[in-house]
Amino acid sequence: MSGFSHEYVNTLECRLKSAKRQLREFKTGEKYVSMQAAYEALVAEKDIELRKVKAELAAANAMIVTNRKNWLQIIEDLEKEHKKALKKMEDRAFAAEHREYENKDKFLAKTRELYATLEELEDERGKNLKLTAQINRDHENSSKPSSQIQNRKKITNNREKSGKSPGGQTGHKHHPRKMHEPTSVTEIPAPDKYENNPDYVLTGNIITKQLVDIRIERIINEYYTAEYRNIHTGTRVHAEFPGGLVDDMTYGSNIKSFVFLLNNFCNVSIGKISDFVCELTDGEIKMSTGMICGLSKEFSCKTEAEQKKAFADMLLEPVINVDLTTAKVNGENSNVVVCATAHNVLYFPRKHKGHEAIKGTPVEDYQGILIHDHDRTFYKYGKAHQECLDHILRYLKDSILNEPDLTWNKQMRELIRKMIHFRKSLDPGDMRNPDEISPEIVADLERAYDEILNLAKSEYEYEPPSKYYKEGINLYRRMHKYRKEHLLFLYDRRVTHSNSLSERMLRIYKRKQHQVMSFRSFSGLEGLCNALGTIATIRSQGKSLYASVSEIFGKPSIRSKAKAA
Repeated sequence: MSGFSHEYVNTLECRLKSAKRQLREFKTGEKYVSMQAAYEALVAEKDIELRKVKAELAAANAMIVTNRKNWLQIIEDLEKEHKKALKKMEDRAFAAEHREYENKDKFLAKTRELYATLEELEDERGKNLKLTAQINRDHENSSKPSSQIQNRKKITNNREKSGKSPGGQTGHKHHPRKMHEPTSVTEIPAPDKYENNPDYVLTGNIITKQLVDIRIERIINEYYTAEYRNIHTGTRVHAEFPGGLVDDMTYGSNIKSFVFLLNNFCNVSIGKISDFVCELTDGEIKMSTGMICGLSKEFSCKTEAEQKKAFADMLLEPVINVDLTTAKVNGENSNVVVCATAHNVLYFPRKHKGHEAIKGTPVEDYQGILIHDHDRTFYKYGKAHQECLDHILRYLKDSILNEPDLTWNKQMRELIRKMIHFRKSLDPGDMRNPDEISPEIVADLERAYDEILNLAKSEYEYEPPSKYYKEGINLYRRMHKYRKEHLLFLYDRRVTHSNSLSERMLRIYKRKQHQVMSFRSFSGLEGLCNALGTIATIRSQGKSLYASVSEIFGKPSIRSKAKAA
């Protein structure tokens, strides 16, 4: 006990007394009675609280029922309102959808109308472009000859004006006219005032002046001889006339040459030639138009050997220029094929185009290089080909004018001009020597050519051409497909870049065709073609034209040979 405090001991004693009292109460039953009374009082209190809670719960349930009824009514009212609103919204949606469909139809109709208008506008633009291209085509951007261009623009002179009068300028070297071999010489005696005057002495110089003129005179040689008759057979004979005289009156080679060249070289009409000769001879010589017209056939017959030789020589040439044009015979279309080299020219009249026109020409069996325009008929002949680049330059210019947004046409035109300048800059001496053509420069030019074609492909894929102007894309396809035929002149110095030789020869025929308008017969066209070919060959070989033609007409005719036989 000594280990616990006093307060702790008192607490234990109090707790013991309380436990004893509770034990006594449990033993006596008092505690149970008090606990029962407390329990009943608590139960009574809880019953009161339960009744109160039940009353409150009943009131709450009633309120809930009332609220449910109210909410149901509200919900029903809301549903009705919602249905009404939904119906209105559906009606509005249906109306809006209907209006939307109507607007879509209207918009679709307007869109279609717009597309139709745009398509029509595009068509009109294409037609306008096509018509503009046709109107603007001239000899600079198409194959149309300059003679057919009306109101041609004036060729501008870009030289700076000096203000001086036209003609020779003071201080410049005098360029006198050519002096000729005199047919007669006349000495003019010196005047007495110079010759016998001591104030004047001879300088040793002789002043010479020539009067150049021509003289036309009639030369009519008449031959006559006695006629004999065989008394047994009645045959009449006489001495042979010189010069192959057959008719009572025969024209000589000089006048035939003069008239023939006026008609076929100068393109003077037959009627005017007859009148002109009549005027020159004071009305003594009146040649018939039929006789003048027949000179071409006579000349053709007398030059058969020359034509055959030119034909054979042409087959041996390494390069031939060839072209074709239309002709009019008795109101119907025919054709004329020209084959030309540096020393020989041949014209061939043909009734049809294509391969029928090639038959009988040197091109049919030729195994060399052909220079021509883009006539695909010629690609069936020869071993190699060169297309005329002058035409390509014109077509590129036409593309530049009508397709200004593209760049390939400008670059290609500049490149081709550069190629031509490169070829012209080479030494024009030995054309058979290809060593001077630099392969590096040619390779660079070829590479640039291919790059520009690729540029053209991309440009046309990005912006397809109009259906009314296909010339540009067709030119690109042509230059791509016939690439080798456009660049052959870079490798072979014998090949020129253009077909101007045959075109110049055809221009001679076209001038005659324009003067004649239409030949009466195909034989007349054939005689003219043979005559033009011989004339062009004589001129290309540097011979005297009039003397050569006169010599040809001086040959004995077929009639005189038959008469002599």
